[in-house]
Amino acid sequence: MLHRTSGDPLTAEPSNSSSPIASPEPEPPVVTAFDSTTQFVAWVRGAAPYIHAFRGKTFVVGFGGEVAGGELAQSLAYDCNLLAALGIRLVLVHGARPQIDAEMARRGLEPRFHNGLRVTDPATLECVKAAMAVTRFEVEALLSQGLPNTPMAGSYMRVTGGNFITARPVGVVDGVDYQFTGAVRKIIAEEINADLDQQNVVLITPLGVSPAGEIFNLCMEDVAEAVAVALKAEKLIYLCDAPGLLDADGRLIESVTADEAQRQLDACEGLTEDLHLYLPCAIRAVRKGVARCHLIDRDKDGGLLLEFFTHSGVGTVVARDALFRLREANIDDVAALVSLISPMEADGTLVRRGRELLEQEIERFTVVEYDGMLVGCAALYPFGEENVAELACLAVVPEYRRAGLGDQLLRRIERRARMQRLERLFVLTTRTAHWFRERGFSEAGPDALPQRKRDLYNLQRRSKVFIKSL
Repeated sequence: MLHRTSGDPLTAEPSNSSSPIASPEPEPPVVTAFDSTTQFVAWVRGAAPYIHAFRGKTFVVGFGGEVAGGELAQSLAYDCNLLAALGIRLVLVHGARPQIDAEMARRGLEPRFHNGLRVTDPATLECVKAAMAVTRFEVEALLSQGLPNTPMAGSYMRVTGGNFITARPVGVVDGVDYQFTGAVRKIIAEEINADLDQQNVVLITPLGVSPAGEIFNLCMEDVAEAVAVALKAEKLIYLCDAPGLLDADGRLIESVTADEAQRQLDACEGLTEDLHLYLPCAIRAVRKGVARCHLIDRDKDGGLLLEFFTHSGVGTVVARDALFRLREANIDDVAALVSLISPMEADGTLVRRGRELLEQEIERFTVVEYDGMLVGCAALYPFGEENVAELACLAVVPEYRRAGLGDQLLRRIERRARMQRLERLFVLTTRTAHWFRERGFSEAGPDALPQRKRDLYNLQRRSKVFIKSL
């Protein structure tokens, strides 16, 4: 199971190599105005790759009536406004379950559910239509603001909707007639895309109409799934009553494959009411072509921004395949490699490598990507005449140093060395001897290095030498 930031501690090191270390938790720093400004600039620059990547992509956001009528509804409108302003094609699907229940209570009606699905008789349908209409107007009002001194000052979000959903009745299940409870029959994707092409935000109410003109009450999560699949969306997002999926120790699982999510769903362990509803939709959506599905805490202020514009995010990402991908580097990776290793070169952890040298030696590098971004690397330098090789420039960005990527890169480098029929692997390190010891390396003196490497050994740096038999 993949965790964005869980696993063994990892940091970069060496002379011509680097390695993982565990860093003690620092004391909370005193934040000065300079620190705050510097952090803001760093955050904006760090968000830039995501802004470029997401511009023009379609996001479908599904949220229940608890969100639409909750304290953070205003903040959600601000964040949706920002996403739209950044060029993201935004489709919002709202629910209204608590509003429907309240309307039924006002009319003296008792809600009926079977297998978690509302039974919609004619009287209930009238409550559904009333509650849905009010909720939609309230969401539209939040998205239509433009007051000075607010995040939406000077903006004008064009919010559109329409009869995009053709529905069919659920029918009779287990002897229960669901009457006007429906299921999605078809999404008219071309009409939604036409609105998105005009830079409109599309707001969808989970009501569908049959070809016979009947109105059906639909589940928000099913509508959001169907819309995301029909639009071939980049992301499907559910705002739910949990931080995301949790492991057995109650820690957030930050990324998971569809198969792993299915196993957790089958086990029914630690799933909240919303997760029971949303997780099956997430699994189906990614298996049908949606790139990613995100489960985000609905009570997390700014959750959408934190999930999409920071390295670690705040929720659980469900993907069809693993988000981390190891591969051999190519010339197009040079700029990303420079960005990755330059901070470690600046603090002396890594020996400096110029861009020109990286271009010349790019075929020696293995890199690891997370969701399309390069987050780690390592290099193999063979000394064939002595049947040994150097593991060099092992580096991982700070946000992923607990994701076990160091071990994955080490195994990949060892496999490459064995394929070249090399017998030993050595590494030079100044700070992380214990990490290599724990992985089968033994300390040796500089005399154990190949002659060419020994001639280049930096006596001032006094790197320790570790060797492992392959």
